[in-house]
Amino acid sequence: MKKISILLVIFISCFTVMFAACGNQNNNKIRISEVTHSVFYAPLYVAINNGYFKDEGLEIELTNAGGSDTVMSSLTSNSADIGLMGPESVIYVRNNGMKNAPKIFAQLTACDGSFLIGRSSDENNTDFDWASLKGKYIIAGRKGGMPAMTLKYILEHNYNLTTGSNFDEGVDTVLDTAVAFNLTVPTFLGGTGDYVTMFDPTATQTVLDSQYVNVAALGDEVKDVPYTCFVANQSYLNNNAENVDKFMRALKRGYDFLMKATDNEIVSALKKSFNDTSDELIITSVKNYIRIGAYADSFVLKESSWNTLHTIIDNAGELKARVNYADAVDTSFASKLY
Repeated sequence: MKKISILLVIFISCFTVMFAACGNQNNNKIRISEVTHSVFYAPLYVAINNGYFKDEGLEIELTNAGGSDTVMSSLTSNSADIGLMGPESVIYVRNNGMKNAPKIFAQLTACDGSFLIGRSSDENNTDFDWASLKGKYIIAGRKGGMPAMTLKYILEHNYNLTTGSNFDEGVDTVLDTAVAFNLTVPTFLGGTGDYVTMFDPTATQTVLDSQYVNVAALGDEVKDVPYTCFVANQSYLNNNAENVDKFMRALKRGYDFLMKATDNEIVSALKKSFNDTSDELIITSVKNYIRIGAYADSFVLKESSWNTLHTIIDNAGELKARVNYADAVDTSFASKLY
């Protein structure tokens, strides 16, 4: 019996050492869960493909979650270290009473990155005016998601159009929020709706077909919105501060490169992440986003932008209570870069 106990202790000790060693081998790996895969997040892919994270001694493991709610689940279950997601999810989980909810530590995009795509058969799209969306049906994205809420805000506050889920009395424009985010494009291409919101390069690829036309960029209508952010559990930020600093430095190099890159350099830096996308589409998509100021020129999320985000969510009827900026945002890492 004594021998068995001793052997058991030895086994447990060996297992503990092996586990610790394995952990040490991976202590520079950062597991990132992204909301979707888009040129909208180009600075991140540039930093990966150009080896900027590697230069900092970091290994990046990137997975596509297909929605901010799924990214948040990855964080709260500790299956991801960092989430690239819409910051509205941080507000939602805090409104729902989550203790020690994940925190935003960097902003990547500063406006809506979607484009409004219509059908070329609609004569209103020849010389588009937002007011012409009265009487139209738009596939807007997931209920409570930023694409749908931003579109609703633009229509109601910029163009005085009343939105709803169907053409009941008083509704000018239908916003369909019942279609899953990853199904909005195929649903529209299948014949449903007059318009849909798409991100690049999908938007640019779609309008190569003469049946469709890109009528507007939502990012031209509302500025200074923290549309996509990097989020992590406070415990991760506390325990991996050095790696987070390294992450931020590499990301900044990715942004700086992109802002000065030639067409050939853009393709070279992004092709690995979009190998099924033509060089021309990659270039056009990046330039579309640079034109509307989509890539945040500072990763520090400002309190004024945080307040704008609340206004958009409140307008959509999705805000239970405002979340204190200091409680949800940690600027200590991003601010070191400027």
